[in-house]
Amino acid sequence: YQRQFSENYDSLNYASGLQAKVMRSSHRLAEKAFGATMRFDTVLEVGAGTGEHLPFVRHDFGQYLLTDRDPGTLEVARAKLKLKLKLNSTTQSRVSFEPQQGEHLNCANSSVDRLIATHVLEHLYHPHWVLKEWIRVVKHGGVISILIPCDPGIAWRLGRHLGPRKRALKSGMAYDYVMAREHVNSVNNLIAFIRHYFPIRQETWWPLRVPSMDLNLFYLCHATVTKTAA
Repeated sequence: YQRQFSENYDSLNYASGLQAKVMRSSHRLAEKAFGATMRFDTVLEVGAGTGEHLPFVRHDFGQYLLTDRDPGTLEVARAKLKLKLKLNSTTQSRVSFEPQQGEHLNCANSSVDRLIATHVLEHLYHPHWVLKEWIRVVKHGGVISILIPCDPGIAWRLGRHLGPRKRALKSGMAYDYVMAREHVNSVNNLIAFIRHYFPIRQETWWPLRVPSMDLNLFYLCHATVTKTAA
């Protein structure tokens, strides 16, 4: 099921008009707070998949590392971004790809200025441990950007039923089973963990911007990492 999920992820979420527009709006939302005049020296993207997010990044960076547990999707990302961003040799040297698991990062303590995780945390078991791991690798004063779907909110379930579920069933995928295996964390539980670990944060809901999981499709948090001296 994992191979089937990976192979069909783009076609289910980014191929059709309305679904693709909604998903890309979520990536655009995650970058709205960071303009072209800003810079993060080291950026780590967790669960980068096929590289959908990087084209929406507006700020400057020194190094941008895309990671995912599936090496195959990273190869797709490499080819896609080379065409989409028209990466020249200088830019290519600043963008790299590396298979890593989001819950066990191969990064030194306090080595990252910004960590990006879009549509990731809902998939990972023991999210409270995952957040601690992300805090470990991010510097004091650095930013962790987390975007998650408002699942199992009413608006999200309705959109899923009208969009990717129909296409998946037509293709022979056991969609409900796959989603039960993949979306293992509810948005309300994840928000509780995020608020516990990050007292300094900026939260946004989309599209209505009111704090309701039933009326929105996505929740976004830009959390500032604070660390005390040992």
